[in-house]
Amino acid sequence: MSYHISGIQQIGLGVEDADKAWAWYRKSFGMNVPIFRDHATASLMARYTGDQAHDRYAILAMNLAGGAGLEIWQYTSRTPKDSGNILLGDTGVTAVKIKAHSVADAYKSLLSQGATMLTEPGKGPDGRLHFYLLDPYANLIEVIESTSWFQKRTKKNLGGVAGCVIGVTNIDNALVLYRDILGFKEIVFDQTQKFEDLAKVPGGKNSFRRILLRSSTARIGAFGRLLGQHEIELVQVEGRHPEKIFQDRWWGDKGYIHVCFDVSNMDALAEKCKQTGFEFTVDSRNSFDMGKAAGHFAYCEDPDGTLVELVETHKIPIVEKAGLYLNLRKRDPAKPLPNWILKLLSLNSVKD
Repeated sequence: MSYHISGIQQIGLGVEDADKAWAWYRKSFGMNVPIFRDHATASLMARYTGDQAHDRYAILAMNLAGGAGLEIWQYTSRTPKDSGNILLGDTGVTAVKIKAHSVADAYKSLLSQGATMLTEPGKGPDGRLHFYLLDPYANLIEVIESTSWFQKRTKKNLGGVAGCVIGVTNIDNALVLYRDILGFKEIVFDQTQKFEDLAKVPGGKNSFRRILLRSSTARIGAFGRLLGQHEIELVQVEGRHPEKIFQDRWWGDKGYIHVCFDVSNMDALAEKCKQTGFEFTVDSRNSFDMGKAAGHFAYCEDPDGTLVELVETHKIPIVEKAGLYLNLRKRDPAKPLPNWILKLLSLNSVKD
């Protein structure tokens, strides 16, 4: 049996105060549905936390208009290190992409809320409208025009995570993982030049090779319809040596800590990764427990050491207050969950 990638499940975001950060993302981007809120010791991640097991508090928050979530992550046993001055092209996850029906309306809304806007709406190399801003913690966000939605008839203009920007030292080497293994096979553009739309982004005045990869329009798997179509933009800077974003820092320190993919048949994926030089560095093997959710997770690294998380979900709370959980282990892993079940997750939403 082959493996399936349903899309990006979430982007990990390290912060000092997870509840405070989540409040901002609820207000600004409608990420008001918690899949879990969990206190635990991240014992399996000691390889990336100074060979020590550290305590953490994590919230996986989603916007049910469609898209992936954010795993907002906070150390509770140490003070996280700052991310420093990140420039576009530095290696690691440098920006999260958030989807919008109307980019112009999203710009006005975020501007009125006092967000730190870096650019005005304009067209990228693919012809779509987009703009860049910083969250209150200096993390780069790109808002993009999207036609991929789980629920179109909502009052929400903004959706969830539509992808991310990853800095690499060699795009061709990175394509083996992101295109050939993880299934982002459509190349929307592949250009090398100085880009006008990046000029006001930190480090954006350099010349770059920039390639946009997109997933299939019809991702399979239990959560494929909710997660929707995603894209990964690989950026290779020219004319300077890029810094590694997590050099001398630990997983969970401030900033974007990983990109996570929703997987079925982890064993087959593990074998594929091993054969192609991306062997798992962390593997929970059996089911892990995130308080109200459970599954099998693993990590590998891209050629520059950027952490890629892979999660096969076994259980999630559908209506947490009623104790209603969904066990996925006996379902056909390629079959999407009915829309009405996914919409029940809105009953767990937090209203401000």
